[in-house]
Amino acid sequence: MADKQPYLKKMSFWKNLKNQAGSIASLADHIDTAAAEANIRNSIYFRGPNVWILVFSIVIASVGLNVNSIPVIIGAMLISPLLGPIFGIGLGLGINDTGLLKSSLKNILVMMVISLVASLLYFLITPLNLSNPTELLARTNPTIYDVLIALFGGFAGIFELSRKEKGTVFSGVAIATALMPPLCTAGFGLANGNLMYFIGALYLFTINCIFIILATYLTVKYMKFEQHEYKDEKSGKRARRLITIVTVIVIVPSIWSAIVMIRENTFNETVAEFINTNKNLYSGYIMDYKTEHRNGSKVEVYFTGEPLSASEKNNFLESAKEFGLKPEQVIIKEHALGEGTNDGEILKGIYERTDSEITRREAEIKKLEDELKMLHSSEIPFEQITREAVNQYPSIVSLFVARGAEVTSGNFSRHDGLLAVVKTSEPLDEEQNARLTNWLKIRLNIENVTLYEIHVKPQAKSSDEKK
Repeated sequence: MADKQPYLKKMSFWKNLKNQAGSIASLADHIDTAAAEANIRNSIYFRGPNVWILVFSIVIASVGLNVNSIPVIIGAMLISPLLGPIFGIGLGLGINDTGLLKSSLKNILVMMVISLVASLLYFLITPLNLSNPTELLARTNPTIYDVLIALFGGFAGIFELSRKEKGTVFSGVAIATALMPPLCTAGFGLANGNLMYFIGALYLFTINCIFIILATYLTVKYMKFEQHEYKDEKSGKRARRLITIVTVIVIVPSIWSAIVMIRENTFNETVAEFINTNKNLYSGYIMDYKTEHRNGSKVEVYFTGEPLSASEKNNFLESAKEFGLKPEQVIIKEHALGEGTNDGEILKGIYERTDSEITRREAEIKKLEDELKMLHSSEIPFEQITREAVNQYPSIVSLFVARGAEVTSGNFSRHDGLLAVVKTSEPLDEEQNARLTNWLKIRLNIENVTLYEIHVKPQAKSSDEKK
């Protein structure tokens, strides 16, 4: 029995921890699904104030995009009524309500058409034409991060609608999911005949809608909203079949789009790393590059300068393999200087290459300077050392000093040190020898000093010197 007590205590601890975590995350006392359903049903209709609010939101968003004003764009996100029917679609799918589903779909389509037409008219008549419309361009190239924002923004929105105590979460959801700016950007694309802007922005709007609907559908199922009851079994089966088809149509493309976007994003990042690594090659350089995903992911690399030889092209393609790029995915485009290329792009490429070359050479010079400083710091001042030694010991005739390493046999350990050979006209005693050795250690800051003394007899003077 005593042996089981630690086990029982351990099990009791984990059980208490599980119960505590469950009570913290429990939604039972904090949600009101009936009130949430009523709120969503009231917000899907496009009539009365919602019509005017949509118009105001379109104008504000279009102006904000036109003047690159982030605060104005955020204001348009907050007042836009587009979220209502989108949550209605998710709710209709979740509770098997075909009537709600049809009404929500009809209203969101009407709102979309009005938004596109109104923004199209605005951008046709506006006299302002920015050379660098960054806020417009930011909504034409959706990434996997937009998928995550829409999905978790949708979760936050339906949780906010379902809880009893309302807060400011819904405002954050409206800003994060950003439905009105992409629609107005699509209108800008139509007004300017820019298909890339239109398709990219409409794609971003579609992603936001689909993943908010998906989050709503899953939450409604999880919170067990009251299911819609049918008049008879036959109509119930038909409605369930219709809802299942719509659910698959909505969910499957969203999952596939997420997979495609992850692949494209990964490819773009790989290409950027590959280009930065191979920016300056041979006698030419990469002026620009462009990725394309329509018929499989590919990258067009624009070279300028002297033409690349066949071996240089092969080396470039082999380098691409190291980054996981296949040779058929890399298309080399060559332009000779002055032959139809954009002068601004060429100058930009020249400056980039020059800056890169200067940076590389500066780094190399700095490295050589550091190495030179190390060599100077380790250089022995032979002449000065000899003068100081002779001044202390007049019998010294010459002094040989060299750095070296002593390698012992057996374990082949190495000991860096200094070898000093002193020639004297009169032998040094043991004390003088020790003092000279210690002086060399201190003077040259080397602990391991080996000193050898060679006694040389003074040469006899010649007869001419005696005279």
